[in-house]
Amino acid sequence: MDKLDKEILNEIQWTFPLDTRPYSAIAKKFQISDEELMKRLCALKESGVVRQLSAIFDTRRLGYKSALVAMAIDADKLDYIASQINRHPGVSHNYERNHEYNLWFTLAVPPGSDLKSEIDKFSKINGIRKVRMLPTIKLFKIGVKLEMVEDKKAAVKPSEEKKKIKEVKFVATDEDKKYIRELQKDLEITERPFLKSAQSLGITEEQLLEKARYYEEIGVMRRFAAILRHREAGFVANGMIVWKVPEERIEEVGAKLGAFPQVSHCYQRPVYADWPYNVFSMVHCKSNDDVQKVTQDIEGQIDVHDYKILFSSREFKKTRVEYFVEHEFKIEETIPA
Repeated sequence: MDKLDKEILNEIQWTFPLDTRPYSAIAKKFQISDEELMKRLCALKESGVVRQLSAIFDTRRLGYKSALVAMAIDADKLDYIASQINRHPGVSHNYERNHEYNLWFTLAVPPGSDLKSEIDKFSKINGIRKVRMLPTIKLFKIGVKLEMVEDKKAAVKPSEEKKKIKEVKFVATDEDKKYIRELQKDLEITERPFLKSAQSLGITEEQLLEKARYYEEIGVMRRFAAILRHREAGFVANGMIVWKVPEERIEEVGAKLGAFPQVSHCYQRPVYADWPYNVFSMVHCKSNDDVQKVTQDIEGQIDVHDYKILFSSREFKKTRVEYFVEHEFKIEETIPA
């Protein structure tokens, strides 16, 4: 990747234009031809740096229930159990982390489904010693942006403002579900990439884009953007920093953590007798040492000193949940010894 590739990646992670000819709009911004822009994006996709260009929806606003799940698993059974969990269509992220709770995954289930019942389906697998459900109590931030240009790195301080959305009650209709199924598809790199989806819905491109803009305005769609593969982009260190925050300070600390550009996710989650950490934040860096340095900078500014950094040692699964494309999940009956 050259500097222009990195500048383009910065741009499309956050401000992809909802336009009938989006690549033309991006090309103009960088003063290059449409053909060169699309050629560069095709190369970035082929190399694996760009995983997907699509709408990123708010799981809960669509009526889905979700939770982070931590499992303590016998080391010799970890690979097999991870492969079984990966089979669930609602599992989007699944990592081995350096802790007694050595498997961490996110699970989302559609409206009408019961989250605990889905997690209980894994109970027949031998080797799972403990399970901790960690649903979101309060969301402070979600939004990965990997800073690709070294000299544009933001200072480690709470400088970001929270995006404002219009508070509107939303229940997805059958028509909404059709729009969402189209907008979540990986966008092709062609002159008019929204045309095919619009035609399949029997509407114009502008009508589709108008709906997407509305979803973003009311927070149903967080944004339309490029999702990068962290490791291929050079961000090989994935640190989940879990903080033990005094109850009366959770709101203040969570809001402050969410304002750090280096923090991509920040949530309040429940505690257990063997798990006292109630605020979770994610940091992506180019090395574990960088994660530790960023964490130390943050620690001093939020004045919370009881924390752990759980690094991911292996990535078992990383994908996007397909909304309103349901598949029933059953665990395999035959479990090898």
